[in-house]
Order: sequence, then C-alpha cells, then structure tokens
Amino acid sequence: MKLKLLLTLILTFNIMAKELPNHQLAIVIHGGAGTILKENMSDEKEQAIKLKLTQAINAGYKVLANDGTSTDAVIAAINVMENSSLFNAGIGAVYTAEGKHELDASIMRGNDLQAGAVAGVSHVKNPINAAKEVMLNSPHVLLSNLGADEFAKQQGLDTVDNNYFDSEYRYKQWQAIQHKKDVSLSEDLLKTDHKFGTVGAVAIDKDGTIAAGTSTGGMTNKAFGRIGDSPIIGAGTYADNRSCGISATGHGEYFIRYAVAHDICARVLYKNISLKQSANEVINQELKKVGGDGGIVGLDKNGKPVMIFNTAGMYRGFKTQSSETEVFIYSEK
Repeated sequence: MKLKLLLTLILTFNIMAKELPNHQLAIVIHGGAGTILKENMSDEKEQAIKLKLTQAINAGYKVLANDGTSTDAVIAAINVMENSSLFNAGIGAVYTAEGKHELDASIMRGNDLQAGAVAGVSHVKNPINAAKEVMLNSPHVLLSNLGADEFAKQQGLDTVDNNYFDSEYRYKQWQAIQHKKDVSLSEDLLKTDHKFGTVGAVAIDKDGTIAAGTSTGGMTNKAFGRIGDSPIIGAGTYADNRSCGISATGHGEYFIRYAVAHDICARVLYKNISLKQSANEVINQELKKVGGDGGIVGLDKNGKPVMIFNTAGMYRGFKTQSSETEVFIYSEK
C-alpha cells in the first residue's frame, strides 16, 4: 500500500514538473539613454521620471499577470510612456527641422517572428499601436509616412493633429539648436540627450512568447525624412523565443549599420552565451569602439532581464515573478 502511494506521489510530481514553465513572467523597459547626469536633473524631474517608469512597468506586468500576451504587455507599457511628455515618444516627441513631429515604432513577437512597424507618422496618437496593427492586419512589415497614417486610421486607431505632440521642453530644445549658426548636428550636440529618449519594452508571457517593441520621436532637428533604428526590425527591435528579445535606444545610424538587436540575439543563439555577455560584447565593445552611443533592454528565454548601456545613464526598469518593480536612471557603476 505504501509502495503504491509512493509511486502515485512520484508520478504526480513528475506530471506537475512537466507542466511547470521553465521561464518566469517578466517585463523590462527603457525610456532612453544618453548624457543623463544627476547634477543636471532636478529632484522633481527625477521623481517624475521614476514614477512614470514604474507606472509603465506595472501596466505591462498587469497584462502578463492576467494571462495576457507579451505583445499586449509591451503595448500597455509603451502607451504609458508615449502618453507622457517626459520621453521622446508620443506627446513628448522632438521637433524636426521644419518644426513638426514625425514618429516611428516597431513591434515583434518571438514565437513566429511576426513583426510590424511604422515610420514618419504624423497623426497616430500612439505609434506602437499602429505597429501592432501592421503586424496583425497587414501583409507588410513596415509602412511609412502618409500611407502609415492612413492605414492606422482605417484600423480605427486614435489620430490627432500634429500639434498634439507639442511640449514646451522639446520646443525650447529645438529652438536652441535652430539658433545655432551650424545646425548640422555637430559633435557637441551628439554628446547631449537631444536624440535620446526613445522608449521600449520587452516582455515574456505564460506561454514563453517574447515580444519586443520600440517607439520614438527620432532625433531633434532631423531633416530630409530621416528614419532611425526604432522602426527597423533587427536594428532597434528584435524578438526570437530561441534566444531573447531586445529593444534599443541610442544613435540610430550605428544601431542600423551594426544590426544591433538581431546581432545580440544571434550571438545568444549561435555562440550559446548569456544575454548579458552578448549585449556587453555588442554595446560596450563593438559599438563603443566606433562611437555608437546607446543601450538596450532585453529578456532571455527564461525571463531574465538585462539592461546594458555605454552612456552616462539610461531610464530603465523591470519586474519579474521573483522581483518587485525596480527603476533606475544613472549608471550603477
């Protein structure tokens, strides 16, 4: 009788073990990287940023905790940041050389490598939502400019006048650059946070599906319809359940040329190294040696968060099943 009971318990334990996922629910976010120094930040603004990061993380994790998809968790987190003028996305988007706003976003899910992106949109209230619609309801991956705006409208997304994205801080920033004799993004401008403020999120859900998304207003005073890395799958965003999910922020031209998001995931997959090691190799070695400023947040296939950057700071944070919400701004070194 005892032997039969023991065998039953062992069988039950084995069945339960097989049913337990080998990953944890998790979400990690960023709100941009750059020359973010404590001496240049008021206590009020620091607390406001930390509060908004916390709200974004909790909004995304709530979706995961309620058995929602990682895609919807990423959308929820990014929407919070797009709706805050503290970041360079949505309502806080920077100004182009013509004094307008052109926004970009992308999203990707790792179970089937489906992806969607929009570039240069001017009237979509939440560009990350448009990227999701492209992924789910379009045969394409990337739509741009007026076509992307029209597609978003047809999908029933909220649209706004371009001046909806105005903010006093970004306007003063743009004016400061406009009043320079040389507005061609000189070295001193490249060392400021004028181009950093992109937001992003990576999440893993109960099914182990990783999703990554990124949204941005681009680079201050950008001209000629410039598009950065944020809407480029493989550069600013990538997700593959076999390895990891990545959302990037930084000097987009470098992230495009070095296919940063994909390169990090590929190193994890093919070199069989940790996400932390892979991200360090790309961000702090490959990019840093050529002057590519920025950073990434990511999750490996087990839901372990990684936040790597080569700048003075990066707005960032995470929450997992085994940890409470944590947010950071400056380098912890």
